[in-house]
Amino acid sequence: MKRLYTYIIVLCCLSFKMAGQENTAPAKEIIFTETKDLSLIMTLTKDSTLEFSYFGLKITDPSPFLKKTSYRRVDYGTEKLVYPAAGGRNFKEPALSITHANGDINTDLMYISHKRVTGMSDNVQQTEIVFRDRKLPLYVYMTIRAFWKENVITQSVKIKNDEDTTVVLHNFSSGYLPIKAQKYFLSTFSGAWAKEMTMEETQLTQGMKTIQSRKGVRTTLTENPSFVLSLDKPLSENEGHVIAGALAWSGNYILNFELDEFQILSIQGGMNPYSSEYFLKKGEELITPEMIFTYSSCGAGGASRNLHDWARNYVIYNARDIRPTLLNSWEGAYFNFNEKKLLKMIDDAHSLGLEMFVLDDGWFGNKYPRNDSNAGLGDWQVNKSKIPSGIEKLTDYALKKKLKFGLWIEPEMVNPQSELAMKHPEWITGTQGRPFTTIRNQYLLDLTNPEVQNFIFNTIDNILKSSPGISYLKWDANRHAESVGSTYLPEKEQSHFWIKYTQGLYHIYENIREKYPNIIIQSCSSGGGRVDFGIMKYTQEVWVSDNTDPRSRIFIQYGTNMIYPALVSGSHVSASPNHQTNNQTPLKFRFDLAMTGRLGMELQPENMSSEDIKFSKNAILTYKQIRDIIMEGDLYRILSPYNNHGYYALSYISKNKKRAVVFGFCFEFQGRTITPLLQLNGLNPYKNYKITELNTEQPTFWGDGLIFSGQYLINEGINPKLQKCYDSIVLLLEEIDETNN
Repeated sequence: MKRLYTYIIVLCCLSFKMAGQENTAPAKEIIFTETKDLSLIMTLTKDSTLEFSYFGLKITDPSPFLKKTSYRRVDYGTEKLVYPAAGGRNFKEPALSITHANGDINTDLMYISHKRVTGMSDNVQQTEIVFRDRKLPLYVYMTIRAFWKENVITQSVKIKNDEDTTVVLHNFSSGYLPIKAQKYFLSTFSGAWAKEMTMEETQLTQGMKTIQSRKGVRTTLTENPSFVLSLDKPLSENEGHVIAGALAWSGNYILNFELDEFQILSIQGGMNPYSSEYFLKKGEELITPEMIFTYSSCGAGGASRNLHDWARNYVIYNARDIRPTLLNSWEGAYFNFNEKKLLKMIDDAHSLGLEMFVLDDGWFGNKYPRNDSNAGLGDWQVNKSKIPSGIEKLTDYALKKKLKFGLWIEPEMVNPQSELAMKHPEWITGTQGRPFTTIRNQYLLDLTNPEVQNFIFNTIDNILKSSPGISYLKWDANRHAESVGSTYLPEKEQSHFWIKYTQGLYHIYENIREKYPNIIIQSCSSGGGRVDFGIMKYTQEVWVSDNTDPRSRIFIQYGTNMIYPALVSGSHVSASPNHQTNNQTPLKFRFDLAMTGRLGMELQPENMSSEDIKFSKNAILTYKQIRDIIMEGDLYRILSPYNNHGYYALSYISKNKKRAVVFGFCFEFQGRTITPLLQLNGLNPYKNYKITELNTEQPTFWGDGLIFSGQYLINEGINPKLQKCYDSIVLLLEEIDETNN
């Protein structure tokens, strides 16, 4: 396979420079980065300005970009800069804005050098570009990483101050990407608690559209730092040119989409500068998180699969580990449990064939027992009234049943009614003389403070040491940051809070991962409040929503998996009527939908009928047999729930295309005249597949047990009988070896 590389093409002779050789020549040239199918091209002008030229499908010979002109008048502003700064003729939203040590508010970045970093894997190429302000010793180091097989390119920068005294950073974006097309259709993800990742498409017009969060914590609960951009026509699943992107950051973020008078769309993303002026002292530097981009010529599906592959290979913590099926205690017990009830739930989890039991909120606090959300948070000692024998008895019992054991924590928050809040009021976020506000009866701990970071690490360390059988942590965070202030940060650096908090969170995770590399951690933040590539560097999965209603989850998981792979998506079967929506749905529908992610259960098994228990056992066993396809396979969305009249269908196909699993759902009544047509893109058209219907004793699909050609399944498709509200179907496709038949 052709390896990833960077061409350095010099105009005078079009010769290739050696990999790793630093270039400082001022002559006009091209910096050319590519993946298997994509090219990113930057042009260096004679005055040492680095301009952006191209991002899209591969152009093997970029030399024409050395001569190409845009006919742009000089007085209308500069060309498309790689990293535009405030000042000069840049009239756009700047990626970088600084007040220099001498009070100068202008910055003009000139190219100094670039080099390819050696020692990376064959699949990853890293290029580092150095910029300097033309007047003052302020440096920007841009890192571009290209992932050959995954067709993903990332950008981040390091800003370093070598001026005489402190400079103030006002804007500090991670990445900047100017795109040229005739029209732009932007799909973004928004919502609220229990309705996360709702997808909405907007045609962009001249001006600025901004996606951002200023919440500090739970930053993805209402908007997500990701997007899908369709060029020239509305978004389609299987065709069209699409750019998708995301920011790997769990704090305040901003994504700007600015369409100018030249019909150029500038995409810019990074940490949100809102109330975050950053004071950079002499010799100090600020490193930004990665901005991730991919490009697809086969619609949204291709962009999603690129991001999913990249995330599994380079981001998600221990992505190759098997995600265990589980029973979570929350909706089955809430705060009302004792040792006897928990032991019975462990028995039931074992009987159902699940692989882990997770004890949720309510297990801690003695002076202020955690019997509801009003008290005890922060006092991480086992509640002796509820669990007199301690967590270790529960873990030992689970292990004897060959179950893993998990535990809920919310270490960033504290109740006012707790020993911790009374002992360390200085650890609580807020400003003296102003009200200390609560959300869900909680204060926010100040993670900018190393003492607090150490307390949280030691708390988790003590829990895990005292109960070595714990193999899973559900890390929750149920409020955002407001009325912020820190007793630790200097008075003049209070605006650093928003960035330092997230850096403090990551520091805690890094320490935990160093000591406990094998423990499974779920990122839960009021459900979908921390669904981003930043947190996935430390966690194996995310809880995409507290809403477990399968009808709601169709839309929530559709949006989530547009960017993030099913591997990370916890999806649970809960009781009917549903506790959040009061919807009543069949158990099969609930299981079929939950099986499209990491399968779990969130109910009280002792309330289930014998028939439901029997069905659940079979469904859990079935899921284990197809789990590898869902976790590692390629996602092909067949029918969108947004525009297919109450139908939703998707498939996962193994990388070698020998196995696939197809899911189909009807969530609105269709009458007797309409059935969906599912065309199964992604299969091998030259192979034959046997279809087996799963999760049913009596198959409903006429093709159950039959063999079809890949061409038939792709071009004609299948028509399962999905007509009644909450009809659903799961089909396993297996390639047939014709030589043995």
